[in-house]
Amino acid sequence: MKFLIAGLGNIGAEYDATRHNIGFDVADAFVIKYGGNFELGRHAYIATCKWKGKTFVVIKPTTYMNLSGKAVKYWLDKEKIAIENSLVVMDELALPLGTVRLRGSGSPGGHNGLKSMDQLLQTDQYPRLRFGIGSNFPKGHQVDYVLGRWTSDELPLVKENILKSVAIIESFATQGIAQTMTQFNKQA
Repeated sequence: MKFLIAGLGNIGAEYDATRHNIGFDVADAFVIKYGGNFELGRHAYIATCKWKGKTFVVIKPTTYMNLSGKAVKYWLDKEKIAIENSLVVMDELALPLGTVRLRGSGSPGGHNGLKSMDQLLQTDQYPRLRFGIGSNFPKGHQVDYVLGRWTSDELPLVKENILKSVAIIESFATQGIAQTMTQFNKQA
């Protein structure tokens, strides 16, 4: 069985370790855990990992966040992966820091990466892992906050939730989305 894990973010050193790039950070943690290496591919950095008889195609789109759908659609088609075996990992302002939520579908909620995916996949029926980054910013400073780096106070919780996100990916692939949602979404 084959899965596509798409960690959303923006390429470039100026975006490394920012809240908006948490999808890249989760993808990196998963690939490191399973001994893969990212290489530049079409529309994305790509790594392939194997675990428990499953193959994971992990991508970090090079299309920038607002065109993430282009990379996800390309790799779903190229690898012949069913959309229900894909998982998109991205930042979520509407969730407090310390919260991760797995969903089987949903609206983009203002997230440009998801808007791009909805448009190119022509559906919102695909699994997504929303990584809460909170909304602790003054009015009018959303862009600065999202593209800002984690504070030293936030980092321990961020690292903990990256590990939790890797566990969610593992459960998603082995136990399915319903059981994984039941197990992890109830946790704070």
